[in-house]
Amino acid sequence: MPQPASLLTRAGPLIAARLVSGCITVVIPLVLARMMPQAEYGTYKLLFLVAATGAAILPCGVTQSLYFFVPRAKEPRVYFAQTLAFMLGAGAVGGLALWTSGPLLASVLSTPALAEHRLEFAAYTGLLVAALPLEVSLTSQGRTRLAAATYLASDALRAAALVLPALAGLGLHGMMRAMIGWAALRLVVACRFMLPENHGRLWDGRLFREQLAYALPFGTAILFAIPQQYAHQFIVAHAVGPALFAVYAVACFELPFVDLFYTPTGEVLMVRLGELDRAGRRGEGAAAFREAVDHLAVLILPPIAFIFAVAPAFITTMFGPRFSAAAPIFRVCLLVMPFGIWPLDATLRARGETRHILTTYLVKAVVCIPLAWLAVQRFGLMGGAASYVAAEILGRALLASRVPRSLSTPAQRARLRDLVPLAHLARTAAVSVALAAMGAGTLRLAVTFEAAVPGPLQRIVALAVASAVFGMGYLAHLVGSGVSLPGALRWVLGRRASKRPLAA
Repeated sequence: MPQPASLLTRAGPLIAARLVSGCITVVIPLVLARMMPQAEYGTYKLLFLVAATGAAILPCGVTQSLYFFVPRAKEPRVYFAQTLAFMLGAGAVGGLALWTSGPLLASVLSTPALAEHRLEFAAYTGLLVAALPLEVSLTSQGRTRLAAATYLASDALRAAALVLPALAGLGLHGMMRAMIGWAALRLVVACRFMLPENHGRLWDGRLFREQLAYALPFGTAILFAIPQQYAHQFIVAHAVGPALFAVYAVACFELPFVDLFYTPTGEVLMVRLGELDRAGRRGEGAAAFREAVDHLAVLILPPIAFIFAVAPAFITTMFGPRFSAAAPIFRVCLLVMPFGIWPLDATLRARGETRHILTTYLVKAVVCIPLAWLAVQRFGLMGGAASYVAAEILGRALLASRVPRSLSTPAQRARLRDLVPLAHLARTAAVSVALAAMGAGTLRLAVTFEAAVPGPLQRIVALAVASAVFGMGYLAHLVGSGVSLPGALRWVLGRRASKRPLAA
């Protein structure tokens, strides 16, 4: 009997698409941070921070519920139609709320320019929310290659919609209008894929109530989790205004390769756990979780350690010298990134543990929002970053406490130590530190040759050389670990992904 493909092999198309799209979208901060006045850049970051908050809260967990229901459903079309109808309504409500509250947001966040963009802002957010189920609907059906192609095309168009108006001198108004067009196009494509021309129900009241019963605890959890996750940024914006907030926003820059591996792996893990439940093989869920942790660590930890070691050069090269003060704060924020090796929320959602997620995020919000306020008032930007790290540690610990129970069966109890590949993690951590030290040492040596390079390339050369040296070591580490970018690069090159399951 042929062995099933491993989780990360199945996620290969999604990882590959995110790898390519990450290379495309990384130009956004490179261009905008240099072309826009610092205060306008801060306004832009704040606009999209509020939009991201709305896009996370308004779905109420309904979009993510597709990962639970579709793999188990005999007739998935009804779930797609119900989800799309709900998201259209949620987007309309969210857009109206943001339009009416624009002046209040501008005042509370100490950014008067927010009020000038409230109509564009509201339209963009409403359309963005309505189109959110697009890739989720494809991934939940196991159509990972089509989902990957959609991710790639969407992110490429998004980068163009942000960068081209800036290059043309159209300012933030031009950027917002282009983003409205991008979000509207996504909604059209979502309707096309989610409502194909075939027979089948579009609505079932009983199924929709079941979907809401599953989704609302998770959606309520997100209602607490997302504002808490971004609370430190909102509090800093209120305290310092758009120009200094721009520096803090740069310090909060999220390394795209973490999401590149974490999100598709979590999505595929949810689908895999659903398939195991349907096949009566629930006990194999613990092995799937352990496999995901092991290989996410191999992929994620070394680059995080390297970026931490060369943070000042990284920030200056990416965003320019005027943002150099963000480097020490950026290092603090980086301490959150290693948590990306633990697909905790995906595991709990796949096993229907949304009430525990709600309790976790409620506790986290109650503790950490006041902590962020006090930390910013007492320690400024550095306090905001430290409160963010403390909040993530608390949240992850509370989620992790429930995972062994969710992966247990009546016949086999999963223990926390059964889910953590300690020996592999220790080896990966040691290799990560060694590779980071090698890259940082190369950077110090390469700096001495910068003077020989003319013009604006001076700052790039040393970091590029250090990155190349680190990259060679990183690739050797991947080969030695048997990961080989879990089939993702092979997929990009058009080769058949390996069907050999990765070792646990």
